[in-house]
Amino acid sequence: MTPKILLQYVLPHRFLSRVVYYATRWTWRPWKNFLITQVVRRYQVNMEEAVQSDPLAYAHFNAFFTRELRDGARTAPTDPDAIACPADGRISQAGRIREGRILQAKGQDFTVAELLADEEAAARYRDGHFVTIYLSPRDYHRVHMPLSGTLRRTTHIPGRIFSVAPAAVADIPRLFARNERLACHFQGEHGPFAVIMVGAMLVSSISTVWDGLVAPPYASAITHRDDFEYAAPLPRASQMGRFNMGSTVIVLLPPEARLEPFQTEQHVQMGQRLGTFPAP
Repeated sequence: MTPKILLQYVLPHRFLSRVVYYATRWTWRPWKNFLITQVVRRYQVNMEEAVQSDPLAYAHFNAFFTRELRDGARTAPTDPDAIACPADGRISQAGRIREGRILQAKGQDFTVAELLADEEAAARYRDGHFVTIYLSPRDYHRVHMPLSGTLRRTTHIPGRIFSVAPAAVADIPRLFARNERLACHFQGEHGPFAVIMVGAMLVSSISTVWDGLVAPPYASAITHRDDFEYAAPLPRASQMGRFNMGSTVIVLLPPEARLEPFQTEQHVQMGQRLGTFPAP
């Protein structure tokens, strides 16, 4: 394990993340313009896709980071049984859940029960499928529905806030099951599915369209919410939340799903076809 990875075990994760939370909302023009310009140049952000294409027109860095895309910048699959990618990013891992375990990286895995903090919910995906998508600073940071579905439950799970960059994912055991996260459970036409938004060091602020800002405040205990019984279904590819900075999204699907043959580190875009469900 490298010194850089070892340092993550001793850093004050939540303190640093709170500092970044406020720093990225500071509206002082020289500060926010400096941050935005650095990210646009370093990561070659495509501003032509955004509703507001002038990066310096945003009120603060977080407004730029969570920018809205113009109509037509992303499209959903036309097949009604297709599974849409929920976010821009890179495929960290994707494939079959083997006896309730998810591959994190070579030599690293964790259980669905650990990820969801819920044995009963995890049983639905014991031999199902998963897709893990890493969002880098260059990516669009809103998260969308992979399938049409009705929200049944959310679970806010406390934890550390390790980096989710590839080096950390490769070296920190059970990272996604240790970081603070929000598990969102849906019921769709083809059965249950889940979207887990995983927090990360410096970038651990999560919002949803139904609750607004979820983190911070950071969780001190596992918190379930299941008073969504009469909520209207969310259409496939509609926005469900955002990272107020970047992180990782994990999608859990039942065994009947069929994934496309993705390669590790393959770039994907929101709305891209992840797989499908076979016709009845």
